[in-house]
Amino acid sequence: MTASVPATAPSTPELPADHARNMLVIRLLLVSAFVVILNETLMGVAIPELIRDLGITATAAQWLTTAFMLTLAVVIPITGFLMLRFSTRTMFLSAMSLFTIGTLIASMAPGFEVLLAARVVQASGTAIMMPLLFTTVFALVPPHMRGRVVGNISIVISVAPALGPTVSGLILAVADWRWLFITMLPFAIGGLTLGAARIVNVGELRPVKLDLLSVALSIPGFGGLVYGLSLLGERGGEQLVPGLISLVTGIVALSLFAWRQTVLQRTDGALLDLRTFASREFALAMATITIASMALFGAIILIPLYVQDVLGAEAVISGLLILPGGLLMAFAAPYIGRRYDAVGPRSLVIPGAILLSASLWGMTLFTATTPLWLVTVANLGTSLGLALLFTPLITNGMSSLTPQLSSYGSAIVGTVQQVAGAAGIALFISVSAAFAGPGGADTDSVTAEGVRAAFMVGAIIALVTIPLVLMVRRSAPAGPPHGAPVEHDASSVDDDQTRAVETDHSAEITATNSSGSTTLSGASTKSGATSSGS
Repeated sequence: MTASVPATAPSTPELPADHARNMLVIRLLLVSAFVVILNETLMGVAIPELIRDLGITATAAQWLTTAFMLTLAVVIPITGFLMLRFSTRTMFLSAMSLFTIGTLIASMAPGFEVLLAARVVQASGTAIMMPLLFTTVFALVPPHMRGRVVGNISIVISVAPALGPTVSGLILAVADWRWLFITMLPFAIGGLTLGAARIVNVGELRPVKLDLLSVALSIPGFGGLVYGLSLLGERGGEQLVPGLISLVTGIVALSLFAWRQTVLQRTDGALLDLRTFASREFALAMATITIASMALFGAIILIPLYVQDVLGAEAVISGLLILPGGLLMAFAAPYIGRRYDAVGPRSLVIPGAILLSASLWGMTLFTATTPLWLVTVANLGTSLGLALLFTPLITNGMSSLTPQLSSYGSAIVGTVQQVAGAAGIALFISVSAAFAGPGGADTDSVTAEGVRAAFMVGAIIALVTIPLVLMVRRSAPAGPPHGAPVEHDASSVDDDQTRAVETDHSAEITATNSSGSTTLSGASTKSGATSSGS
């Protein structure tokens, strides 16, 4: 059992051995999360080959992506509860085991039904991984280092989905669709093996109870919302009525779910604690990330379609065209994270919002003769704008939450990104179809007119991010929940003073309450003692 630490105990710097061990845990989670998120967008380019090879319809093939997104939407909201009931090791091993098993089944799938089931199993593991990564980072990393670490997480969030179509196109150019999963399998097995050997437990466990009514409402709520948006996003528009029905059902169920959570919050029994939105910085971050995620996923889907259907390029070329944007985000994210640690979010998010909006306005000028290099440049601008937004906003928003709410905040970040991603895809595809003109209606393909209209709507929505980011302020690290060690009060300290104080801030990895806790074995407490874990 972990010894209780007095609230007045002096802070001591994190020991070098502890820091090395913490960084190893985070790197393992980062690599594993990158693999599982990359897998999310692999199937889009493979759909034509799956239709031919498995003898299925285009609608059935689309379910391989839709079912994946539905599973994420249903499971992610529950992860906040799961991370309070089960240890870090248990959650990690469960996530990577599910993903590995699903990948193995998919690589040997004899037909569509088995492949669809394998995608659901994969998605179940994926849904756990991202909230687990965020919760672990904000438990282990001192506030003055969080920006650079979240910068690395942003590579996973932003770059992995963007690289999915590129990787898929390259693999399909030399092999059949099963190699999409065969290629992923060694990485999945490697991540599981290393994690089993190295991952340790962090954070608190609390004896929270599962509210079955909340679960029953969350499934049609989040699931109906994502499914309805995915139907509205199908090319051709035949699913308009079912999509609207599913969307309305999801909104009603989600409203009831939110009401149920506000009731349960009074006794700390919520499945997804919405008190996270009481933090101004977290609420601003989620509002802006919603719009940014819509732009990210909408562009990832629409640009390759535009390049293939309008400009006449091959599928591999369309995938390679968005690769520079993904690589730019990968290289920029760590620098942006360090910049956040040094100066805070405002000098990053304000130019990021302006650049995102300007790039989308530039895409409204796409024509049937636009050179490929101009499309690449426009995508680079969008990618850099998104990179300047994601890292500072997530770091700032999550840092404003107490450790008690951290796991719920992680689940909300993942849920918002999935729902917003589905909304972005639906919006861009629906608008491009509605304004496609006679040519698009006759051939069920994207047209230059439709693409311009879709990016026009996206650019108008992106304008909303500018006044939102103007309200962002650097958040002081939130204090711990009742019963945990008390951190220094940074609410009235300016950025330079905050960094000076935070150099003595040990990782938030020792927390104690009357119900017991799980901590990193061997981690130093605030009083310099060593925890044995519990």
